[in-house]
Amino acid sequence: MAQTTRPANGSLFATDGKPHPLQDALLGVTLVLGALAFVTAMFHHLHLISSWAGLIGILTGGYGMYVSRTTAERFGLIVGLGAAGFGFFLGMAHGGLFGGVIT
Repeated sequence: MAQTTRPANGSLFATDGKPHPLQDALLGVTLVLGALAFVTAMFHHLHLISSWAGLIGILTGGYGMYVSRTTAERFGLIVGLGAAGFGFFLGMAHGGLFGGVIT
């Protein structure tokens, strides 16, 4: 019970009390790109945005999983990776990374 009253040091996702700036940045980028890819995948004509945002989100999330230190960071990364993967695959189905740009 002593750990429940201890003040949080570091970030919201660093449950070990140490700051993790690289991991927090990767988590934030993955979540933002995942949300962007997820939302833009709902519109057929925005396939370039959804596929590129999804691809970059998958890459940053994968590296974030590789360097993550706590379970809370990994949980957020999995949410972002899922959204980025969904957006990427729907963007690829709607036209792909270069659909309509390169003929």
